[in-house]
Amino acid sequence: MSKTNDGGRGGQELTRPAACEARRLRAAELFAQGRSAAEVAAALGVSPESARRWRAQWSKGGVAALGRRRASGRPPKLSDAQLAGVEEALLQGALANGFDNDLWTLDRMAQVIQRLTGVRLAPTSVWRLLHQRLGWSVQRPERQAKERDEEAIARWVAHEWPRIKKGHAQARPGLSSSTSRASRLSR
Repeated sequence: MSKTNDGGRGGQELTRPAACEARRLRAAELFAQGRSAAEVAAALGVSPESARRWRAQWSKGGVAALGRRRASGRPPKLSDAQLAGVEEALLQGALANGFDNDLWTLDRMAQVIQRLTGVRLAPTSVWRLLHQRLGWSVQRPERQAKERDEEAIARWVAHEWPRIKKGHAQARPGLSSSTSRASRLSR
């Protein structure tokens, strides 16, 4: 979303299509006042070609011709009401939907969608539905070993880690290194 010059609507944020429509409707007001396409282009910060195209549309169909049109293309397979039902079912979790663990996969989600709506979707279409229409993102479960022993981990952190972190004692007898100063001096 972007902030636009909203014509006195109190700093309200407009989506890009709404901002473009507001600009075209402002152009219609200026055309109605008798302004030329060049003046409208300069006033709204658009190209003269756009202003001429808007003037031609406004001349043929009035203000309605400059309004926002519905998006073209195939209509969605799921209505908004169906999508709300699917989202509610998915939020209940995989266990509540009859699966043996609470891990969602695209195939499992497709099964729930088909059971609730009768619409069969491919996994890629399920992902598109979740991401674009519901705004969901990928969530991966944290991996943990089945044999994980919390008590043993706590014991290790309390006793072993401090010893390891402390490091070796300084210059123990019997240790020599060609890089240590004591070793070089004894040569």
